[in-house]
Amino acid sequence: MPGVTHDDAPPLADLMPWSVAPPRLGRGWPAAPDAGSLKARWDTLLKAGGPDRATLFEPTRSRTPYSAVGRLPGGAGGTERLARASGPCPEPVRVLRAPFDEQWLIPDHRLIDAARLELWRVADERQVFVVEIPEAAGPPMLLATSLPPLFGPARIRPLYRRPGGAEPNLAPGLLGHLAARLGLRPGPLDVLAWSVAAVRPGSAVPLTTDPELWERGVELGRRALWLMRRDGERPKLPGGRRPYVRAPLPPRPLTLRYDRDEEALFLDEGRISPVPPGAWDFEVGGVRVLEQWFAARTAEGEPGTLTAIRPAGWPQTWTSELLELITVLALSAEVRDMCRELTVTDGISATELREAGVLPVPAAARRPASVLDEREEGPEGQLALL
Repeated sequence: MPGVTHDDAPPLADLMPWSVAPPRLGRGWPAAPDAGSLKARWDTLLKAGGPDRATLFEPTRSRTPYSAVGRLPGGAGGTERLARASGPCPEPVRVLRAPFDEQWLIPDHRLIDAARLELWRVADERQVFVVEIPEAAGPPMLLATSLPPLFGPARIRPLYRRPGGAEPNLAPGLLGHLAARLGLRPGPLDVLAWSVAAVRPGSAVPLTTDPELWERGVELGRRALWLMRRDGERPKLPGGRRPYVRAPLPPRPLTLRYDRDEEALFLDEGRISPVPPGAWDFEVGGVRVLEQWFAARTAEGEPGTLTAIRPAGWPQTWTSELLELITVLALSAEVRDMCRELTVTDGISATELREAGVLPVPAAARRPASVLDEREEGPEGQLALL
């Protein structure tokens, strides 16, 4: 059978039809690489009164200290107007602030210009958020995370439309059609794994009818998904190699450079090795991940702003996170190279899916599922029923 070209392959937007724009903070200070700084920023904000509190808050057209908003789904944050709020900082939660960069967020709706509540309503331990990176320099890539993604520009496609892993966000009839053509019964996570491995420019996802190729692609995709999510497990480099701190890192490193011959990463005079070239070269959307990660932890906030409140030194936890990130990127580079070698010959085209009635998807599939059994607290403690 003829191969499926990029023009014939169905786009991810049809295979996973419901998507949401990324949340928009509107101000940088409610997110940070460490939770302690967020609590200190909150305390500083609430100790200020009147105009000083408003200035520190950094108001926008969408949010001011006087905005009346409901609580985030899940019960985090308060609902009284921030201008008269008191009390401790809501417990920070983990978010994906940039590709491969897990940071912390104060989960308070009053601080966020556009929280995208439909994402928070379906966030749980079963959910996988797929981040569709816009076309840019470098190969196409889909990111996946169990954490709420908090960066753009991108489209976020939850794997499930309801909490608890219910109602896959897949074109109705797609799983059945794949089962008939492959002679096996794929699940939602298999389709996601294949998409991560097989995605091509324009977010096209060529589908195969070859069960052996499908299994190979799913295996690679599941490996990529595990590296992006990990769920507490720590990956290791082949041969038992592991990056270590060879020379102590300074309290406040300012520069980051890489020595390819030594496979060493230098933070000022601090030295980490071995760092495989694949880890240093790994880019998403044309941006080197390690440089972006380092910049997020060394950028100085403008004096007098809440963003300027940050750790006095380089926390040990950041070193541990950096060592793990190096390993993740090195292994991800290997998986990405193997994914590029996937060639779909016996394929399922978008035309075939249309003839089978899988496409076009119904309009309702592109909208969030209604949630009627979850009560949420509205502004000033009012009860909202969805």
